[in-house]
Amino acid sequence: MKTEQRLKELGIELPAASGPMANYVNAVRAGNFLYLAGKGAGRPGQAMPTGKVGRDFTIEQGYGFARETGLNLIAVMKAELGDLDRVKRVVKMLGMVNATPEFGHQPEVINGCSDLMVEVFGERGKHARSAVGMGSLPRGIPVEIEVIIEAEEEAAARRPAAAKRPVPQRKAAPKIKKAAKKKKR
Repeated sequence: MKTEQRLKELGIELPAASGPMANYVNAVRAGNFLYLAGKGAGRPGQAMPTGKVGRDFTIEQGYGFARETGLNLIAVMKAELGDLDRVKRVVKMLGMVNATPEFGHQPEVINGCSDLMVEVFGERGKHARSAVGMGSLPRGIPVEIEVIIEAEEEAAARRPAAAKRPVPQRKAAPKIKKAAKKKKR
């Protein structure tokens, strides 16, 4: 099943990919890996939630924020790749929870994003993960998550080797002879 069809089946409408909040980019491509910058919950045009899980928010509310963050991450994937079917695998997730010092349920909170990835991408959505507690997060948001995905090659990169243009070979620069040094006596 196509990923876009799966989203419709789940009743999910992706938000527009939000831009970075500072001097960085939403994603960096390195080979077939796409490294997504950390995102938080919130929709364009709406105020971002702020506060600590364990004090201002319950585990269930934190789970909801993590799920919403996952939607924002999928929106970035779509913006970067053009087609969500190019997501070969969600490789690694780092989930950070703005929590009180005694709060220890970070895994349950970040499950909101992990569960969404599996719902949307199936086996391709299963990933390695870290879920950690933080004393604070930017702008006081309750959850921030970053993801690394493996992407299918672009169509141009999948052409047979014979169809690719040969790379012109550079000639080596001629060696410059050093002037002989006079010996001191």
